[in-house]
Amino acid sequence: MGGSLASLLLLLSALLLSGALALCPDPSTLRNVDGVRVCARFYRDSNVLYDRCCSGGFFDVVSPADVASMGREWNDRISSLVVGPRCQLTVWNKRNKLGYRRTFRTGIQYRLVESGKGLFGNWDNSISSYYCTCS
Repeated sequence: MGGSLASLLLLLSALLLSGALALCPDPSTLRNVDGVRVCARFYRDSNVLYDRCCSGGFFDVVSPADVASMGREWNDRISSLVVGPRCQLTVWNKRNKLGYRRTFRTGIQYRLVESGKGLFGNWDNSISSYYCTCS
């Protein structure tokens, strides 16, 4: 039993060092399982280390998407996101596109906690509605 635990720890260490447990995809590679171009991908988790961000579950948004109210599973649970090439994602912190608004363009937001919202807030676990479109 001790040998298998040591092997497991060695494997986990290798995965952590390689960044294989979580790595945000390059925006140009965003495609869903059917090969369709993705406007944005939302991730549940982030980390203080950028190479461990974009982990946990994820949700793909295909353009055009106009969502006034996210489902219970994803409402206020997004911590990282990636926006595809030539795409623009606008998010709101309240349902029906109310409250604070923020627009993200092509790129990676490793940690939404670093994206300011208002005077003292941030966008970590704060997205409730969104609009995403690509040209």
